[in-house]
Amino acid sequence: MRIGIVCYPTFGGSGVLATELGKALANKDHQVHFITYQQPVRLSEFNANIFYHEVRVPTYPLFDYPPYETALSSTMVDVIVNNHIDLLHVHYAIPHASAAYMAKKILEKQGKYIPVITTLHGTDITLVGKDKTFAPVVTFSINESDAITAVSHNLRDETYKNFKIEKEIEVIQNFVDVGRFQKKPIDAFRRVIAPDGEKIILHASNFRKIKRVGDVVRIFAEVNKQVPSKLLFVGDGPERPAVEGLGRDLGLFDEMRFVGKQEQIEEILAIADLFLLTSDYESFGLAALEAMAAGVPVISTNAGGLPEINIEGKTGYLGNVGDIKTMSEKAIQLLSDDAVLKEFKSNAAAQARNFDIQNIVPKYEALYNRFL
Repeated sequence: MRIGIVCYPTFGGSGVLATELGKALANKDHQVHFITYQQPVRLSEFNANIFYHEVRVPTYPLFDYPPYETALSSTMVDVIVNNHIDLLHVHYAIPHASAAYMAKKILEKQGKYIPVITTLHGTDITLVGKDKTFAPVVTFSINESDAITAVSHNLRDETYKNFKIEKEIEVIQNFVDVGRFQKKPIDAFRRVIAPDGEKIILHASNFRKIKRVGDVVRIFAEVNKQVPSKLLFVGDGPERPAVEGLGRDLGLFDEMRFVGKQEQIEEILAIADLFLLTSDYESFGLAALEAMAAGVPVISTNAGGLPEINIEGKTGYLGNVGDIKTMSEKAIQLLSDDAVLKEFKSNAAAQARNFDIQNIVPKYEALYNRFL
């Protein structure tokens, strides 16, 4: 197949999933064409079956805001026509589904039919899509897609609840390349972070308000009173200065380490003992799944799709949003008993294998074949 994939190229879950899916499809001898405004961050190695097409938006004094969606539709048409694309798979509803609809209609005028698959990822539905400015377009473009998928059962239910969707939404859950996360911890790296053998607690996100990263620091403050530990942050974003400030206010900043955005997070996860995810909402929780693939138990909120992957009392523990006390107690419980921690690490790795890329990608291939 010749597949066009439209996504955001950043570290967010939708861009990561789209890129990893495209790479997996290319490894199965499909030709994959990425269409976005810059090269996806996870698209770092060469593959003869992968092509990248940059969306260029011309700037004119007439436009206060560059017309990205129009440029995206035009680029889609150009790529589809000149590369004989069989199918478009767009990730994240805004603006990709609506741009794909426009491209599809342009191509129909030229006598070419192009199926469009739209995958919903989370905030395109639960946050941005609910805005009255976007809701009519989101609803229309989703309904005009040939097929719709959601990355969790919770997200599917939320979409039906908040939009008048007239078609079936198929759940194809997020996945992880388990083999990629089978890394042995680098002792020298661990000693740099935890020189006295402290436990290492990890959080990875884009530091937006919805992630409630301050709660991670507050949980760490309670844990560190009873279990000597270090807090390692991966990622960056608007809330980082506030998080750093909170660490200083609590006298914990010297126990915290910020390593910024990292493409090779598997090397970092290999040295972690516990992963914290305290979000208001996660449509799925890909960061948590990647941690589990590395054998790291997860303490998370019970929001959104997280209970679909993090099994209470087995792979980690779940708490209500903002419940610092419960999540702190569970973290202390886990980190205080090496035998229990070892069992949870094994359980986390086993659970992640259920979401291995080899199990999920064939579901997308089967979906594509229904339209080709």
